[in-house]
Amino acid sequence: MPLPNILLIISDDHGYADRSAQGTAGVHTPTLDRLAAEGATCSDAYVTAPICSPSRSGLITGQYQQRWGGLWFDSSHIGAAPTVPEQLRDAGYATGYFGKVHYGDETVADRGAPPHHGFDESFYGLAGQSMGRLHYLHHTESAVAEYGEAAHPMGVQPFYSGEETSEFDGFTTDEIADRAIDFIQRQPDVQPYFAMVAFNAVHNFAWQLPEAEREARGLPTFEDWHPGASEYVDWYDGAISPNLPNGRAYYLAQLELMDRAIGRVLDALDASGAASDTIVVYLTDNGGSQCNYGDNGDLRGTKYTLWEGGIRVPFLIRWPGVTTPGSTVGEPISALDLAATFRAAAEAAPGADADGIDLRPVLTGDAMTDATSSPTDEGAHPPRELHWDCGWQWAVRRGDWKLLSVDGGSETARYVRDLEHTTTGDGLFLSNLASDRGERENLLDAHGDVVHELRRAHEHWRTEVGLPPLRQPATPTA
Repeated sequence: MPLPNILLIISDDHGYADRSAQGTAGVHTPTLDRLAAEGATCSDAYVTAPICSPSRSGLITGQYQQRWGGLWFDSSHIGAAPTVPEQLRDAGYATGYFGKVHYGDETVADRGAPPHHGFDESFYGLAGQSMGRLHYLHHTESAVAEYGEAAHPMGVQPFYSGEETSEFDGFTTDEIADRAIDFIQRQPDVQPYFAMVAFNAVHNFAWQLPEAEREARGLPTFEDWHPGASEYVDWYDGAISPNLPNGRAYYLAQLELMDRAIGRVLDALDASGAASDTIVVYLTDNGGSQCNYGDNGDLRGTKYTLWEGGIRVPFLIRWPGVTTPGSTVGEPISALDLAATFRAAAEAAPGADADGIDLRPVLTGDAMTDATSSPTDEGAHPPRELHWDCGWQWAVRRGDWKLLSVDGGSETARYVRDLEHTTTGDGLFLSNLASDRGERENLLDAHGDVVHELRRAHEHWRTEVGLPPLRQPATPTA
């Protein structure tokens, strides 16, 4: 039986509730709805961080990025761990990367650049050189010269093809899709491939729409920052929630156009005749962003926080012969699991240091865990345990229980509140996600035994990944 192709699609800052199949008003995502109808929706899927750089590091390696110190933007990089494309390439796969790269302040010579961690072919923008952003319309040296001081925050630098610069003017979402389609169409039937398609949508600044699309929606123009017109921080504050006129409409337009581009990629896959032999996964890199008008539905919190709204993400997988069309998988899963799953599908050797699991038993309904058991129960199948740690906030989920700790007085927490217009909470918060996935009721006082067990579990995990011991417990004021 031939090894399956693997198509991994990752977006940026896509809100948990922002799929039309979820019934959220104004959202139009027919391609993602089609993918869900033809595959499985994983309702309790997580990434390893509430921001892009460390989250992407965990995904591409299948290891907790804390193992090499990846806690926040200032410490995120890819580490030296074997990556998914390196392992798949060793298993005989052709590998291609198309889109946004962000593992820190990388350069084209760093390991974070796709040619240096396993991709044979690549077309990418280094978002670490532009405050995490890629412009939606301009990527040329002339744009860099025109923007001057604003070129860095607005992300107008050229892309790279391999290690050579690649300029273009045009809608970045479509350009990424076009390059991925070209790769898919050129693959021979005799060799499986791994294609990673990483859109910058729907990351801010989402008003940067093609002119025809903006006019068709009746949206006004909004100018990029130009030095001399205002101070950058003041301009930025006016360009995000709650101050951007039509902010939600811009966001929804970018989401719809990304969905349309994904549809073209899937159409190309169908035309190649390989759809039945291809695993397709869609997820985003962290929760929806308050500043960018993402909607996380009933989940508390946003990007930057370890509340569910910051780390629980849309996650769809279509795997012919494995996933049941239209099914929902309620087991907790992680982006870490993709590495182990892809290796197993490729019949590659298991990773010695993998932190994820092969998802096939979960996707087929054969998972042997008991999500309802207490951390103190004996005799039950052990529930899944997942950890998060950003230094100033940490969390652990075991089964349905989740313990969150936030140092709300930290400098980073103040930055998140002041600059990104979201709330962090403060102190310890215990929730049971089976009955309260919105994390509204703090069960700290009623379940001291659970708090003790989860804190002890996180202490053990920190030791395992090489982090120092926790400070004394925070005051329960979240």
